[in-house]
Amino acid sequence: MDDILRFALLGLGLGALYALTAHGIVLVYRGSGVLNLAHGAIGMTGAYVQWELAAGQGMPYWPAVVCGVLAAATLGVLTHLLVLRPLRRASSPARLVATLAVFIVLTALAVKRYGDSLELVPGKLPTRLLTIGGVTVSEDRVWLLAIAVAVTAVLHLLYKRTLFGLGTTAVAENEGAAAALGWSPDVIATGNWALGSALAGLTGILIVPVIGLSVTGLTTLLLSALAAALVGRFSSFPVTLAGGLVIGIVQSELTRFGSGVTGLASSVPFLCIALVLVARGQALPLRGTFLDRLPALGTGRVRPVPLVLAVALALLLVSLATPLWADAITNTLVLSLIILSIVVVTGYAGQVSLAAYALAGTGAFIAGHAAADWGWPFELALLTGVLGTIPIGLLFALPAVRTRGVNLAIITLGLGTTLEAMVFQNTDLATTPGSDGIAVGRQTLFGISVSGLDHPQRYASVVLVMFVAAALVVANVRRSRTGRRLIAVRANERAAAALGIDVRAAKLYAFGLSSAIAALAGVLTGFRSTSVVLSDFASFDSVTALGLAVIGGVGFLVGPLFGATFAAGTVGARFGDLVLPGLSEWMPLIGGVVLVLTLVGNQDGIGKDLGRQAAAVERRVFPRRRAAVRPEAARTEPAPTVRRAAPLPLQVRDLTVRYGGVVAVDGLSLDVEPGRVVGLIGPNGAGKTSAIDAVTGFTRAAAGSVRLGEHDVTRAPVHRRAAAGLSRSFQSLELFEDMTVLDNLYAACDRPGRWAYLTDLIRPGSRPLPAQVLVAVREFGLQDSLDRPVGDLSYGERRLLAIARAVAASPSVLLLDEPAAGLSDDETRELAHLVRRLAADWGMGVLLVEHDVDMVMSVCDRVVVLDFGRRICAGTPEEVRRDPAVRAAYLGELEPEAMA
Repeated sequence: MDDILRFALLGLGLGALYALTAHGIVLVYRGSGVLNLAHGAIGMTGAYVQWELAAGQGMPYWPAVVCGVLAAATLGVLTHLLVLRPLRRASSPARLVATLAVFIVLTALAVKRYGDSLELVPGKLPTRLLTIGGVTVSEDRVWLLAIAVAVTAVLHLLYKRTLFGLGTTAVAENEGAAAALGWSPDVIATGNWALGSALAGLTGILIVPVIGLSVTGLTTLLLSALAAALVGRFSSFPVTLAGGLVIGIVQSELTRFGSGVTGLASSVPFLCIALVLVARGQALPLRGTFLDRLPALGTGRVRPVPLVLAVALALLLVSLATPLWADAITNTLVLSLIILSIVVVTGYAGQVSLAAYALAGTGAFIAGHAAADWGWPFELALLTGVLGTIPIGLLFALPAVRTRGVNLAIITLGLGTTLEAMVFQNTDLATTPGSDGIAVGRQTLFGISVSGLDHPQRYASVVLVMFVAAALVVANVRRSRTGRRLIAVRANERAAAALGIDVRAAKLYAFGLSSAIAALAGVLTGFRSTSVVLSDFASFDSVTALGLAVIGGVGFLVGPLFGATFAAGTVGARFGDLVLPGLSEWMPLIGGVVLVLTLVGNQDGIGKDLGRQAAAVERRVFPRRRAAVRPEAARTEPAPTVRRAAPLPLQVRDLTVRYGGVVAVDGLSLDVEPGRVVGLIGPNGAGKTSAIDAVTGFTRAAAGSVRLGEHDVTRAPVHRRAAAGLSRSFQSLELFEDMTVLDNLYAACDRPGRWAYLTDLIRPGSRPLPAQVLVAVREFGLQDSLDRPVGDLSYGERRLLAIARAVAASPSVLLLDEPAAGLSDDETRELAHLVRRLAADWGMGVLLVEHDVDMVMSVCDRVVVLDFGRRICAGTPEEVRRDPAVRAAYLGELEPEAMA
C-alpha cells in the first residue's frame, strides 16, 4: 500500500508537468485555432537556452530562466507571424503541417548544435525528503504540483474575468463577429502564442531536472501533454489539469507494478485517452467543415511511353552506380514508398495520419520473423509482411471513423508510439539471439542473389521496380470508381454519405492500402541488410515523412520522389555533398526550411508545378493531340428515355429533434407520396433544416420514426438511407470542389460491386453515365460544363449541379433544402418547372424546403408549416393561405401576394 501511495505522489509531480505543457497547447489553440505540434520543440529550445546561459556562460540560474522563457515566447510569436498568419485561410491540416515544419527545423538545429545525448541538469526546487501519510517523497514533486495548480487557477481567472480572456473566447467562437466588435484576431492570436510558448519554455526548464536534458526527451513529452489537452477539449484549464494528473499517476503506478510489460507505462494512458476520444467523436462532421481549402490533386493519368523510357533509364543508371550511390537510390525509393502511402491516406482520403513509420516497422517485423523463425524465402516473407500489416492498419483506422483532422493525427501518432514502445523496443520480440535485430540473412529473389550488402545495385533495382508497381496501383485507384469515392470523402464526408457512399468503408480502404504500401517500404528497408533493425522505424519520423509529402505535393504521384530527396542519406543529400561537402548533415534542417517555404508560398507542393510543365511540354510535342473525348452526355443525340424512380412513399411520424434543452423539431409527422411535391415552410429557426437532417440521418439527437416504403430506416446510417432511396441537396451546396462536374455526377450514380475495391487496384473501372443522369444533365443545362472544375461554375450553375447530383442517385424521395436561394426570378421559375417535372415525369416524391413562398405555393401539391419546430398547419396551398395560424406566424415575413 505504501508503494501505491508513494508512486501516486511521484506521479502527481510528473502529471503536473504534463498539465503545464498542455496548458500552453490549450492557450495557442484557444487563441488561434491551431494545434501546435511544435510546442515541445519550443519548450526544448527554452530549456537549452537556459542551460547554455547558466552552465556555459555563468549566468545566475533565475535570470537564465527568464531568458529561456522569453526566448520560447519570442519563438512562438515568430512562428505565428511568419508561418501561421500567412496560412490563416489554409485548411486546418495545412496549418497542422506548418507546426510540424517548425518542429522539424527546431529539432534539426538542436541536434546539430547539441547532439542527442542526455545531459543531467540540477534543478533549483527543494529536493529534501518529506513524509506525507507515512510515505516519503521528494519535496520538488510537491512544488511542481503547487505550481501547476497555481498556474491553472491564474489561467482560469484570466480567461474568465479579464478583457483579454473574453476577447480570446469571442475570437474562438466567431472571428468575424469579434472583429466587428473591435477585437483583432491577429493581436489575440499573437498574445496567446506568446503566453503559450512562454509556458512551454517554463515547463521545459522545470522538467529537465526530472527527465534530463535531451532533444528527444523534451519533444516526445508532447504526446502525454496532448492527451491531457484532449481530455480538457482544448478549452478547460481545470479539466486539463485533472487529465494531466491522472495520466501522470497511471504512468507512475505502471512503472512500478507493470514492469513486466515493455512500454506499458507510456502506452496505456494514451490508449485510454484515444478510446475516450473515439467514444465521444462523431461519425460525420458538423456543417461547415467542408469549407477548408484542401491541397490540389493530380489526375492519376499514366503516360506509358514516357514511363517506360524513364524506368529503363533509371535501371541503367542503377546498374552503373557505385555502391554508395546505389544505397542512396535505395534510401530515396523506400522513403518515396512511405510518402506514397501518405498520398493515399492523406492526399486522396483526407485523413491526417502520423503512423506511416509504425506501419512500415510492422511490415518489417512480420516479414522478419517469417524469414527468421520459419525460414520463408524473401518473396513469401515480403508478401506476408505486406498482407499481415493490413489488419494492423485497419486497427489504426478505427479512430478515423469517429474523429478527423488534428485529433486523428494525435491518435495515430500516439498509437504508433505505443507500438514502437511495446514491440519495436522489446528485445524479446525485436531481436533474435546473437543479433542486434531479427536475423534474416542474405536475400535471393527467384534464385538470384539480391543482397543489399553483396549486390547493392541489384537490390536498388528491385526496390525501383517495387516503387513503380506501387505507384501504378495508386494511379489506378486515383482514376477508378474507388478513387472518386475516396476523394468525395476527402472533399465532404456529409455530402458523400448523402449520396450513398459508405464513408467508414472508404476510410478503412484508404488506411488498408496505405498500410500495405508502408509495409512494403518497411520490408525493403529491413531486408537490405542481414538483420531487420526495428530502431530504424521511430514513430516520430512519421512527422518528417508527412512534411516531405507536402513538399513534393501530397496529392500527386510524382511528389514522393521529389519530397524524398530532401531527406538525409538520399540522392538529394549525395548531390548536395558533391556541390558542397558536408551538406548532407544539414538535410533535415534544409527539409524543414523548404517545408515552411512550400507551405507559405505553394501549399500544393512541387508536384503541381511539374504537372503543369509536363502538360505544357506535351501540348508542344503533340500539338494536334485533342483533349479527352467529350462525355456522352455532351453529344447532340436525342435524350434517352427517363427511368422512373422506384415508387416508395416516405412516412415521418412524431419526429423530434433536441439540442440540449432546445427543441428544434417537435413531433413532426408528414408523408411524401411518389410523384407528389410537399413543401415544408416556416420562419427562420422554425426547424426546417433540422427536420431534413433528422430524416436523412445527419443528427443523432432525433426521436420518432422514418419509413421508406416497407423499410424502417429510423436507425439506418446516412449512406444506407441514401442507398434505400432518400437523396438530398444541401442549403450550402456542399459540392465536391476537387472534382469536375462529371465526376460529381459519377460519385452520385456509381454503385461499385463488392469486388471493385480490389479490381480497381489493377484496372480502373468506369462506365457510361446512366440514362437518368444523361437526362438530368440535359434538364439542368450542364452538358457544356461536364469537364469544368466545380470552382469555375457560376453560383446558379453550382445550385443546379447540387440538385442534378442528388437526382443522379435515382432516389425515390428527393429532399431539397432551399434550392432557390440566391437565384434570380427567371432562374427560380425554371427551377420550379424542373421540380415539377421530377415529380411528374420521374415519379419522385419531393420534399421542398424553401423561403421563396411564391415558388412553394406554385409548385407544391401539399404544404406543411412549422413554427418553433411544431407543425401548425398542413394542407393544399389554398388551405394554407387561408389558415389564421399561418397568417399569425408569418405576420410581416411573407410577401403579401403569397398570402392573398
